[in-house]
Formats: sequence, structure tokens, C-alpha cells
Amino acid sequence: MTPNQLIDQYYPAGTKRRDIYLKHCRQVAGKALAIMRQKSLDLDPREVEEAAMLHDIGIFLTDAPGIDCHGQEHYLRHGLLGAKLLRDNHFPEIYASVAERHTGAGLTADEAAALGLPQVDLCPHSLLERLICYADKFYSKSGTMEEKPLERVRASMARFSPSTLDRFESLHREFS
Repeated sequence: MTPNQLIDQYYPAGTKRRDIYLKHCRQVAGKALAIMRQKSLDLDPREVEEAAMLHDIGIFLTDAPGIDCHGQEHYLRHGLLGAKLLRDNHFPEIYASVAERHTGAGLTADEAAALGLPQVDLCPHSLLERLICYADKFYSKSGTMEEKPLERVRASMARFSPSTLDRFESLHREFS
């Protein structure tokens, strides 16, 4: 199964959910690819694009009616759900780990547990995980969907916690 086939399966043509999903993931892919080229990162452009296109694959399973997702799960679980879906469909582990570890600027095991998630480390570790996590912070799936200015991203990260902002700042130093 290709990434596009998986997307087509869960994000049907003609739905608001698909339009939002594709726009967001293409924005993240574009930013990640631009950073990869600018910083001469040793990554495969195809893998960067596919990881970006699949990082949010689990949102359809969540209860987020504002983005046309009518599942039963809390939105915070979309990364874990997406990772399981990717693994169940035999996608490379590098894509599953990107989906699993992109929420916020990553979540420590204690932060994950405090949010009702499994007590496991959900921080991005690999270069690909960190790149997609960083690029994702600049785009929302609601509102205008335009690129957020850096200060707005920082404010959003600070609302989670000081340690989330610190992790984002580390990603920013790496990729800016």
C-alpha cells in the first residue's frame, strides 16, 4: 500500500476532512523539504515527504468535529493511533515513529501519563522525527491554515509547559 492509498482509504475525496488533511500535510511537507535543502540535511526527500504526508493519519479516529473528524478517541491520541495504523498496514517504522512523536514538541513519559496517554517517551529522537515535529508546529488544521509566525508558535508551546517550549527552542536552533 502506498501513502496515497492509505490517505484515500481514510480521507475520502469530496470531504472537508480530506481537504484539511491534505492541505495541512502538504504545508508541513513543503516546510520540511525546504529546511532539509537549506540545511543540507542527510535525509531522503521521498521519506521526508511521505513522513509529512502521514504524520497526522490518525486524526480521523478522534473526536474533532471542527476538522470533520468524528471518531471516539481524544485528539491527543492521534499520534499513537496513527502510528498503530501505519504499523498495522506495514509502513516503515520511521513513519510510525514520526506519527507517534510529533505531538507538541514531543512528550516525556511523565507528561504523556499526566495527559492520560501511555507512560512512554514520545519525544522526537531521529533527525526525521525532529524535522517533521518542528515543521508541523507552524501549521494548524483550523482557522486560516496560513503559516504561523514564530512568536505565535512559541506562545502555543509555552501554553503547554516550560519544558515543551524548551524542546521547541531546541528544535528551532537545530532547524532555523
